Amino acid sequence: MKRITIFLAVALGISSLANAQSPEFFKPYKQTDLRLPSVPLVNNDPYFTIWSPFDKLTDGGTVHWTGNSKSLTGLLRVDGTTYRFMGKQPSNGGFKIAVQKSVDVLATNTYYTFACGPVELDLVFTAPMLIDELNLLSTPVNYFSYQVRSTDGAKHDVQLYYEASSEIAVNKAEQPAITTLMTLKGVTYAKTGTIEQPILDKKGDHVCIDWGYFYLPAINGTVTIGKPADLQNAFAATGKAESKENEIICRKTEDMPALALVHDFGSVSQASSFAMVGYDEIQDIEYMYERYKAYWACNKRDIFIKTIFDAFKDMQKKYSSIMLKCRAMDKRIYDDGFEAGDKKYAEILSGTYRHVIGAHKLFVDKNGQLLFFSKENDSNGCVNTVDLTYPSAPLFLAYNPELQKGMMRSIFEYSRSGRWTRPFAAHDLGTYPKANGQAYGGDGMPLEEAGNMLTLAAEICRLDGNTSFVDDYWDILTTWTNYLVENGQDPANQLCTDDFAGHWAHNANLSVKAIMGIAGYALMAKQRGDNETYSKYMGTAKTMAVKWEEMASDGDHYRLAFDQPDTWSQKYNMVWDKLWGINIFPAGTIDKEIAYYLTKQNRYGLPLDIRKDYTKNDWIMWTASMAKDKETFLKFVHPVWDYINETESRVPVSDWYDTKTGKYEHFIMRSVVGGFWMKVLMDKETSKN
Repeated sequence: MKRITIFLAVALGISSLANAQSPEFFKPYKQTDLRLPSVPLVNNDPYFTIWSPFDKLTDGGTVHWTGNSKSLTGLLRVDGTTYRFMGKQPSNGGFKIAVQKSVDVLATNTYYTFACGPVELDLVFTAPMLIDELNLLSTPVNYFSYQVRSTDGAKHDVQLYYEASSEIAVNKAEQPAITTLMTLKGVTYAKTGTIEQPILDKKGDHVCIDWGYFYLPAINGTVTIGKPADLQNAFAATGKAESKENEIICRKTEDMPALALVHDFGSVSQASSFAMVGYDEIQDIEYMYERYKAYWACNKRDIFIKTIFDAFKDMQKKYSSIMLKCRAMDKRIYDDGFEAGDKKYAEILSGTYRHVIGAHKLFVDKNGQLLFFSKENDSNGCVNTVDLTYPSAPLFLAYNPELQKGMMRSIFEYSRSGRWTRPFAAHDLGTYPKANGQAYGGDGMPLEEAGNMLTLAAEICRLDGNTSFVDDYWDILTTWTNYLVENGQDPANQLCTDDFAGHWAHNANLSVKAIMGIAGYALMAKQRGDNETYSKYMGTAKTMAVKWEEMASDGDHYRLAFDQPDTWSQKYNMVWDKLWGINIFPAGTIDKEIAYYLTKQNRYGLPLDIRKDYTKNDWIMWTASMAKDKETFLKFVHPVWDYINETESRVPVSDWYDTKTGKYEHFIMRSVVGGFWMKVLMDKETSKN
């Protein structure tokens, strides 16, 4: 008996240590000044993502990136007085509004502090999407950490109420849903999902998930379900949110129930705890007509080694160590941004990291290959779009090229399978979440996608120090390169990635892309020991670049299109010439362009080209990274910071907006802002050499 007692004591001690909360968990690594137009709260993938599009967490309801309501509500009861610290004011009014004192957003954590009478409340929303730990990156569970502190030295009776609406699990509020309490292995879960459960049935852009289940476990508190007003009123009156309901079937929007957790601190001067929320999609993606669960749950296509309940248990057990890792990631992202630029650049990167990662789905196919698919949010809903893979690449190339390979591998396989027969790369693999073949009309973007794939492949091989990633696809790369050689010098009337601007013949920037793709192929050939092929194609690229300079020259800058004098455009594709240090383009070409761009900036940044005042801020960051020094780089970065900080468009950072008004044109929560990391990537490459 004594041995058993000692064993239990040790076990409890280890468990307590694993869940221990350090005071530093509630303090951001760095305080931030950037006011994000929409603040990330919960994030995992294109479906499981919740934002607060307000300066204050109490100014209104929380939403999905599409703008659909996904309501979270928070109340703190202090000595019998109830304060609302999160969500919109309920219809019955009644609760005091907590005073928001601060909000800081770092890579994996969002921090808030509120004054609730004589008690301050610290909140931390954590999405443990660590770019170099694929299991955590993929697991659809987020932490909600909370701490109360007395400000008058006295103890106070404190209870916390955390509520999630069942609308989180439906596409439209009127969809019939079932909300239940269930108990498994001693843990009670509040669970909600649609009755129909049309798994992977809906595809498209502005849609929310309506299959799978949202969970709120009774970890460090008690959970219940019921009508929001009833639960909130009961909490305000008694500090509890008891309900007799164990199952609620809802068929009307106005009857939509809530899932609530209550933590009773009792009489305290300072105390802390945490809760978790999670979403199990059951099946996450369809790839070539086979369905897959996400990476976190399985090691092969049909071998599920973990359930959502296992994930909750594991993340509860490892709470402390995971939070420390998240803080380390916050530091890494911030410090890299600060070193490459300054505080403002560091804040831009910190504020958009979850945004980029959360636009993807990670899984392993039946052959054991890692695949990482983006959703083209607020554009057309395509899955694994190559011209999103290209601009988003710097983040992944800088920190985990395996994820970059996971975006590209399936495009290669699509061509190798014979299902895609064009002499250039496909545009996409379908419409999310069904990746069964290109959905984009016609041929897509021939020069664009071939150039993208070749350039990225070359960069991956540089980072790997070998060509093993592309060896099986060498014939495909050769076909694509020859297409660029034949068609890339003076492009015909076809689309590039900036397709919203329409078709444009003789596109000078698209020609740059073709030239860099050919050069990239030559570099890979050299790595393979094929010097003859290297010389042939590098010579072709250099000849094309010299001719490009002659055709595009327009005095103190270079044209938008070869046949259009007195025009200009960002030549962001030229950044690879500088990164690789191969000097394809004549000396002074880049410096001339950068100097000209500085004369064309507006309040919120450099326009994309002469045609409109709008821009793409991912391309601004690529363009800025070609600057000769940090001071010049920051001249392009600071207007982007101003745009994010001041825009009236309260959506997750848009990459397409008006440089004079700061209003977004379109595009919400798109992965392309991974392009913000181009300067970080370049600095890391430089430090190796």
